[in-house]
Amino acid sequence: MQKIAKFEKVSKERFVKDYTGCFGCGEAEAARVYDGIKLPRRATKGSAGYDFFSTADIALEAGKGVKIPTGIRALIDDGWVLQIFPRSGLGFKYRLQLDNSVGIIDSDYSQSDNEGHIFIKITNDGKEGKSLTIAEGDGFAQGIFLPYGITVDDSAEAERNGGFGSTGK
Repeated sequence: MQKIAKFEKVSKERFVKDYTGCFGCGEAEAARVYDGIKLPRRATKGSAGYDFFSTADIALEAGKGVKIPTGIRALIDDGWVLQIFPRSGLGFKYRLQLDNSVGIIDSDYSQSDNEGHIFIKITNDGKEGKSLTIAEGDGFAQGIFLPYGITVDDSAEAERNGGFGSTGK
C-alpha cells in the first residue's frame, strides 16, 4: 500500500470562523468542537474509505440538507485525488447524498487561503419521509484516495486559491 497523504486539522482560527458561519453558534462553542475533532480513519485494514466524522449534532428531515465544516485538510501527493462519498449505510437507508454527487479534493487544495478546509454538504434525499440523525462524532462520509492521469498535451499552469468554483475563474 502506498502512503500518499496525511490528514490534519485546519487551524483553530480557521475552524472557528467557518463553524460559526455555518451553524451560527458562538466562538466558545466552536472552540469546544474543534478540540474534539477526530481525524478521518479507516475502520478495518481492508477498508478503502477513511471515515469523516460530524462536527455537530445533525437532524435532517427528508429533503433537507446541511453544510458541515469538518475541520480537516488533506495533504496529498501529486498525482492523487481524495474523493468524498456518503457512508454506504446512510446512503442505502436514507438516500443520503452529497450535494455535488462526489466531492473532489485536489492535491493543491491544502495550499488555499482557507487552509484546504474540507466542507461536506449532505442532503437527506429519502422518499419515505424518514428523518436522519447524525450525532457529533459519528461517521457520515468517507474519503477514498485515487490516482489520476493527465493528457499528453496538458498545459495547466494556474495556481489554486479557494474551493468550489475557484479553478473556473
